[in-house]
Amino acid sequence: MKRYFQRLKKVSNLLRNDPASNEARSKIPDITVEEIAEVKSFFPMRKFFIFGHARSGTTLLARLIRLHPEVHCNWQAHFFTRPPLLQSLVSNVEVGAWLSRRDNRWNRGKDMSGIVQRVVSDYILEREAKSLGKVIVGDKSPSSLLNGRAVKLMHKVYPDGQLIYIVRDGRDAAISHRFQAFIDQPQYLSKDDQKIRNDIVFNPEPFLLGVQSIFTEQGIHQAAKSWITNVEETETYSQRLYEKMHYSLRYEDLLVQPWSELVKIWLFLGAKSPNDDLVDAVNDEFGQNPDAQWQQEKASEIAGFLQKGRQGSWRDMFTARDRDIYWSVAGETLTKWGYPR
Repeated sequence: MKRYFQRLKKVSNLLRNDPASNEARSKIPDITVEEIAEVKSFFPMRKFFIFGHARSGTTLLARLIRLHPEVHCNWQAHFFTRPPLLQSLVSNVEVGAWLSRRDNRWNRGKDMSGIVQRVVSDYILEREAKSLGKVIVGDKSPSSLLNGRAVKLMHKVYPDGQLIYIVRDGRDAAISHRFQAFIDQPQYLSKDDQKIRNDIVFNPEPFLLGVQSIFTEQGIHQAAKSWITNVEETETYSQRLYEKMHYSLRYEDLLVQPWSELVKIWLFLGAKSPNDDLVDAVNDEFGQNPDAQWQQEKASEIAGFLQKGRQGSWRDMFTARDRDIYWSVAGETLTKWGYPR
């Protein structure tokens, strides 16, 4: 009886997400080929995932992609890109024991962790796509995980999926991300960052002309390091694990020639070649900027200083120090992706 109550207490703690009982498993099995085939008999839609460094145009890309009559995309599920992750459903030791227990005649003698993750994700994606009459569905979630972990986690559940990676000039992404922090999360800014924000509101011109920096020295260095790590690692593991099922594009190319870029992506996803009458819908959507509108409503005193989605803002706003530091850290990767000094 004592052992029974001890067990009951552990289960109770798990249900309450007690950290003391939330011991992580050392190994979570990948989904198998046989399991994939079985899951597809229930959830047959093709799946894709859009990754990208923060403020690199992932939302714009998702909004445009889903204009196709066969394709749906929504965002920020963070299945594989930001904790808590999809694998948290099965990462606990207790949960793993339940999924693989030997006396369970339903699990066919195997750990069902891979198939459970896949079924949950598939259901979330297909439920909405089906209601819209779409047959190809994906999620876009900016990735902040190191060492290509987002790609690895995706491959454990979706080795048959498709991965789209969008890259933006890291200097523009850094500026956009900086203003997002000023607008969305001012309560988390350091004293130095709070001072910069206040100075911008009081006298924006020196910051907009690159005379005074919106970054601390440590901040611009970290922004460059974060971008290069994300881009290099994601691209490396995407090519290695997904090969032809991986597609990369530059945000700047999407801005310049949205229709031709979208056609290539839709064909990559296996969708039918779009009709020309979809061009007007793309142009209309391209002219919208709901994120800019939301930021203007949230913090009008600072949101208007940066033109959302603009290419080359860093040329005006980076100080000489910002340019030198960013290039010294990320110059090789910037050059590789066609971004000039």
